[in-house]
Amino acid sequence: MTDSTLRLPAEWEPQAAVLIAWPHVDTDWAERLADVESTYLALAAAVTRFQPLIIVVADASLRAHVTAKLQGTQADMARIRFVELPYDDTWLRDSGPITLRDGDRFQLTDFRFTGWGGKFGAEQDDALIAGLVEAGVFGKAAHKRIDWALEGGGIESDGDGTILTTWRCLAQRHPEQSREEMSTILRDSLHAKRILWLDYGYLEGDDTDAHIDTLARFAPGERIVYQACSDAGDVHHSELQRMGEELSALRTADGKPYTLYPLPWAQPIIDDDRRLAASYANYLIVNGAVLVPAYGDAADNEAARIIGEAHPGRVVVQVPCRPLIWQNGSLHCITMQLPGDLIGG
Repeated sequence: MTDSTLRLPAEWEPQAAVLIAWPHVDTDWAERLADVESTYLALAAAVTRFQPLIIVVADASLRAHVTAKLQGTQADMARIRFVELPYDDTWLRDSGPITLRDGDRFQLTDFRFTGWGGKFGAEQDDALIAGLVEAGVFGKAAHKRIDWALEGGGIESDGDGTILTTWRCLAQRHPEQSREEMSTILRDSLHAKRILWLDYGYLEGDDTDAHIDTLARFAPGERIVYQACSDAGDVHHSELQRMGEELSALRTADGKPYTLYPLPWAQPIIDDDRRLAASYANYLIVNGAVLVPAYGDAADNEAARIIGEAHPGRVVVQVPCRPLIWQNGSLHCITMQLPGDLIGG
């Protein structure tokens, strides 16, 4: 049985802060550190226009470096808090806490992080939530460890009990389990009412095995924003067309179709003969705004317009994210929103 008083908030609900971890020379970003830092600096400036930002840094030396960098930007330093902890990588959407809430009661749901199914070392990232709790970041919030692999980028919540996810990802993480078994675990651990599955949708260059946050996102008013592909000659066309058909067939809890917002398709971005996964669906919602990835592509502005239309009343801010896709993720992947009044002193 689930505790019906707890729920997984939608991302567009009020937030206490956004959580990120800063790239450094001992992460996989080392080869292109200056490029990716430019994105993190732009992100910090964008987030702190609207709300606090918590930055995890590896040590005091990195903290001093980041502070100096930020002071040369429009970031609001009064809204930035640093926490020193070790980490393997900077994809905090997947290693950060999935926070349930009931009014002013919060539960930090700490699933096992396996480096996307054992692709990468993840021991320090798997311990990150416990480290943040020990550092007092979350006040009196409960911390619940769940020994089952799940990443935050693998689920979408509408805030009202519906979770959207992909079969491709969770079947890779848990090949021994059936869809029904996994649905039960997701309902129980996330206190959800129902689980919606997508069987189609992927992006070349994505090593998360089709995280939902690269493909389709809930938006307020029973909307879904999703990455489409209009180029019939592109390898993604058939798969994303089928995903669009799946989304069209989904129904709300009241039995109505969702209003769909297909996003434009960026032209292929090739790096060292490798195609990179440039998804506009990987955007971040903050208080009063939506931060949208920009890739230096002709479709950037149209993607921003559509995302803004799906999230009315919010300022739309484009963040340059081309450096991020070199490591197979984008804007939403490097962030984790923290809901309500979660943050401690």
